[in-house]
Amino acid sequence: MKLIFARGPRTGAHPPRREANHAKRARNYRCRRPGAHRRRRPPRLRLPVPRGPGPDGVTIEIATVIGSGCPTGTAAVAVSDDKEAFTVTYSDYMAQVGGTSGPTDFRKNCQINMKVHVPQGFTYAIASADYRGFAHLEPGATGTEKASYYFQGMPQTTAISHNLRGRFSDNWQFDDVNDVTQLVYKPCGEERNFNINTELRVNKGTSDATKTSFMAMDSVDGSIKTTYHFAWKRCP
Repeated sequence: MKLIFARGPRTGAHPPRREANHAKRARNYRCRRPGAHRRRRPPRLRLPVPRGPGPDGVTIEIATVIGSGCPTGTAAVAVSDDKEAFTVTYSDYMAQVGGTSGPTDFRKNCQINMKVHVPQGFTYAIASADYRGFAHLEPGATGTEKASYYFQGMPQTTAISHNLRGRFSDNWQFDDVNDVTQLVYKPCGEERNFNINTELRVNKGTSDATKTSFMAMDSVDGSIKTTYHFAWKRCP
C-alpha cells in the first residue's frame, strides 16, 4: 500500500454529517483517504538499529486477545514475506464521545498475546512500530493513541502516547523508533510470548456534546495496519 503523507490536518474539508450512521459512514470514508497526519518522536542522536530481512521459518500464532477494542475475531496478525516485520490489523477498534456514544465508548483498548516462532539460533527485538488510523475530532475535543509491548516475564516497555486536537478529520500515523541501546531481545533458547498493549482515548473537552468525535485504528478492508519492525540477531 502506498501512502501519501500530508503536512498536517485538513480543516473545513468535511461538512457536518447527520448523527445517524455517523460512525459507519466515517469508517467507510477513512479507508479511501490517501492523506495522513504523521508524527514522530522528537529527533535525537541515534545509533543505527540492525533492521533487515529475517530468517526463514518465522511464524506467529495468536494465543489470546483481550480488550474492548478487539472483540473476538476482529484482530489478525501476519508476517511480511521478507520477515522484516509483522502487521496487526483491527476491524472494530474505535473510541468515541458525543452524540449517541455510550458512557464507556470514550476509551478502547486491546492486549494481544502471541507466540512468535523463530528458527533455532536467532532471536529478535522490536526496532520500531508504525501506528495508523483515522480520526474525526470536533473543535475542543482531543484524541490519544497509547502503546507498549513486552516479552512475557520481562519488564514492560514504557508506554508512549501521541495526541491529536480538534478540529481534525484525516488519517493519522505515529512512528515509535527505538534506539539500538534500548532494544530488548527475547532471551536466546527461551520460549516467551510477546504482548502488545494499545489504547485509544477520546476526550470531549469543550466540544459540542451533540456531535460525535472519534479516533480509530481499524479498517473494514484491511488497508490500515499497525506494523512492528523486527531487529534480528544470532544467538551466541
